Amino acid sequence: MTRLSVNVNKIATLRNARGGDNPNLVKVALDCERFGAQGITVHPRPDERHIRYQDVLDLNEVITTEFNIEGNPDERFIELVKEVKPAQVTLVPDAEDAITSNAGWDTIANKDHLKELVNTFKEDGIRVSIFVDPDPKMVEGAYEVGADRIELYTEPYAEGYSDDREKAVADYIIAAKKAEELGLGLNAGHDLDLDNLRYFAKQIPNLLEVSIGHALVCDALYYGLENTIQLYRRELT
Repeated sequence: MTRLSVNVNKIATLRNARGGDNPNLVKVALDCERFGAQGITVHPRPDERHIRYQDVLDLNEVITTEFNIEGNPDERFIELVKEVKPAQVTLVPDAEDAITSNAGWDTIANKDHLKELVNTFKEDGIRVSIFVDPDPKMVEGAYEVGADRIELYTEPYAEGYSDDREKAVADYIIAAKKAEELGLGLNAGHDLDLDNLRYFAKQIPNLLEVSIGHALVCDALYYGLENTIQLYRRELT
């Protein structure tokens, strides 16, 4: 069964909007676990506009499910991940001014850089996932630099789902089969929601984990956090 990792960035965004500590990020993350989340994801950015670097340290003290730290591997990010030693680090090629992730790595053009990063994190026993577009060549490039997993960038799928879901998912099936052929673990994330998640999960072979934040938090405004997490878990069964 595909595991659900809840990205709590939007909780931090809400907290930061007023300053102070309401909502309390650690409490929400622990509640997510209690309500059925099988992992917690954070994506600290250099300007700390949502997740702060201190949040990562605080969460690491209490998270009992799988902790996944994703982000652009600049020097500060690398130091943070090596200090925390989460179960998984997901490498994302974000520009500093990006509102949200909008592309996967070119694993061929960045082969040497990614290989060095993978080795750096693996030295500390951290599983490494590389964020990629659904392109078999990029999947193969992730394998060649030594990644343990890839995370498929699913915004294009989500955008095309309502018009033609079979067309929207086609490239992802091909990429997933390439990952399976190479022995790479497979994650996915970005704009997956209660409308498009079930179909994606049913079509993609060996999907180990999805990371969902924005849509899940939006749904929680209407359905409540506990119920929302259970609704997402149900889509993955």
